[in-house]
Amino acid sequence: MVGKGLGLNVLGEMFLYAALNLIPLALPLSILLASLMVFGNMGENLELLAIKSAGIPLLGIMKPLIILVFCISIGAFFFQNNAIPIIQTKFYSLLISIRQASPALDIPEKVFYKDIPGYNLYVERKDQKTGMLHEVMIYDIASGFNNMRVIVCDSAEMSSSEDKTMVIFTMHNGQQFQNSNQGRSSRYDQDFVPYSRESFSKKTMLIPYDANFSRMGEDVIEGSSTSNYVSKNLSELSSSIDSMELVMDSVNRVDRNMMKNYSYLSFRNSYPKELKDSIINTAVSPEIIVPSPDTLFVSKEPHEQSSILQGAVTKAENNSNEFLFRSLNKTTTQKTINRHWVEWHRKFTMPFTCLIFFFIGAPLGSIVRKGGLGTPIVISVILFIIYYIVENVGYKMTRDGVWAHWFGMWFSSFILLPIGVFLTYKAMNDSVILNVDTYSTIIKRFFFIREKRKYPVKSVIIETPKYDEIAVSLNELTNDIDSFFNNQLPLTYKKYWTDESYDKELLSIKTKLEIILNNISNSRKPEVLSKAEEFPVLIKNARLFDTGSALSKVCMYLFPVGIILRLLSIPFELRIKRDLQEIKRLNRELITIATA
Repeated sequence: MVGKGLGLNVLGEMFLYAALNLIPLALPLSILLASLMVFGNMGENLELLAIKSAGIPLLGIMKPLIILVFCISIGAFFFQNNAIPIIQTKFYSLLISIRQASPALDIPEKVFYKDIPGYNLYVERKDQKTGMLHEVMIYDIASGFNNMRVIVCDSAEMSSSEDKTMVIFTMHNGQQFQNSNQGRSSRYDQDFVPYSRESFSKKTMLIPYDANFSRMGEDVIEGSSTSNYVSKNLSELSSSIDSMELVMDSVNRVDRNMMKNYSYLSFRNSYPKELKDSIINTAVSPEIIVPSPDTLFVSKEPHEQSSILQGAVTKAENNSNEFLFRSLNKTTTQKTINRHWVEWHRKFTMPFTCLIFFFIGAPLGSIVRKGGLGTPIVISVILFIIYYIVENVGYKMTRDGVWAHWFGMWFSSFILLPIGVFLTYKAMNDSVILNVDTYSTIIKRFFFIREKRKYPVKSVIIETPKYDEIAVSLNELTNDIDSFFNNQLPLTYKKYWTDESYDKELLSIKTKLEIILNNISNSRKPEVLSKAEEFPVLIKNARLFDTGSALSKVCMYLFPVGIILRLLSIPFELRIKRDLQEIKRLNRELITIATA
């Protein structure tokens, strides 16, 4: 478009058609983003929580929007079926016309300009104010290279005719050189090429160059057998597909008959009808011995064998070339059928994608609970990129005939539909599948990243801690830890899989510790709170299944699996042991500080 001198009305019309043509691509993304923002804002402002507390489920909240999106999907179907064929026809006809339009003449400096057919122009310098061209060379090869004409001049002026079909060059102070081919012989051509030279002070030359913009008719797109699928609605596409498949079936039937009767078995056609298959019929009689083809071939003279082989090769090559040519026509027809199927399925896939994206965006927004433009845009763009890639894979596989048309065009829906169902189910059950804290806790446990306690001084304290009672509780906790060390450690292989006492005693110690620290958090002594923050957060031992369960016993007897899982749990046990020893030390120090 750049440099073709197109008017604003042409550019505006093309951009309008391009924008309308992008609606099927933008509508699913807009529904996804809008649903994410709406439910993200409602979740962030605790509006979803308030509505759910009133007894209204998530689907009840979504019901009005489901009806709205369903109506939008129906409208999108009619837009795809009725409006898009007209828009695409106008858009592509205008786009092809723009591509075929001649560029506006803007000859650069010190570069050969080749956009004028049959001419190469070179300009050393241009005067930007007057438009005068200086030190100009023109190579005229419109009549062929042998009749080339070269014009060199000091300066030149360029203008267009009134109808913009000719470029007028007015040249000053130059010379013209032209080859002369009249009366030349072959010997004369090798030694010398005559030419004519002309000097001029002013010379005018007309160069054909149509700078007008001519719009291509829409009937060119509609009448094209390979690209008219963009201008058809659902019924027209179905009718065209049936017609082309009928033609393909008839062509295949003709090809099969030709292969059978005129190609590989064409020698049978030279026999009389009553003598065909006579050798096969006589071979049934036991007293008649029919020689094999190899024996007949060996009985021939060498030159006859060579002639037979050469004839067979020639026959095979001719058959191959003939059927290759016929297959090209069938391949083109099949590609056109595939393109028609692509447009046929797109009438349905785009509205269905709008529904799927709503059932992805609305539950995802209620789970993430982030409104505004930041998080919803990031999530929607990521999901849309995944959809766009998957959709293009299905489209190209369908276009090239690799996949069945129904599978390729609905491939993205097959991928996205389970995601929408899964997210809706999780959102209805208030799942924390996309809660950042859930994954951060798992990552911290996996990489042994410790959680830190925070006990700031409270402004309002309802119950002041009793340090004497806390000291007694800390001593009891120390005794429980000693008992744990004596009774549970070391943890044998069988005990790891079958004995539940290890987990129960550890859970009891953790519960008592949290109760004590919760009481200490009401203290106003900064040194007590600071010491309480040093207590480690106890973790559970890592097990794939609950201790004593049937699956745990199965893992115990599957020695390769059980031993590997047991070895993986050793780092967790070592951390628990170190934390318990650290708690014992901190208990003594906290008792000293609290009772001082």
